[in-house]
Amino acid sequence: MQVTICPERAIMEHVTSRWGVLVLQALSDGSSWRFSDLRRKLEVVSEKMLTQTLRTLERDGFVHREVKPVIPPHVEYTLTPLGKGAAGHLVALSSWIEANYPEVAQAQNRYDEA
Repeated sequence: MQVTICPERAIMEHVTSRWGVLVLQALSDGSSWRFSDLRRKLEVVSEKMLTQTLRTLERDGFVHREVKPVIPPHVEYTLTPLGKGAAGHLVALSSWIEANYPEVAQAQNRYDEA
């Protein structure tokens, strides 16, 4: 029996995937980023995974890809208004995690010691 995933869940998986989160956060500063610059900023992402993630986020309407009419081709990525909304929530969650990390670390230590 095949289980179908609702479309909202699929979008949630795109946004909250390992690379989806990092790409949206990287683009959240509002500036345009070239592919190579994004790859350097994310450090350990492969070219293939970054390409797949950007395509998925572009398809979902979160990322805008602009090809500049120059030689060699110059491609820049920015967040769309929809992407800015999603990135805002991710940045807020990241800030919350950072602010509450000491309490989480204590809970982890208590659990590990038990």
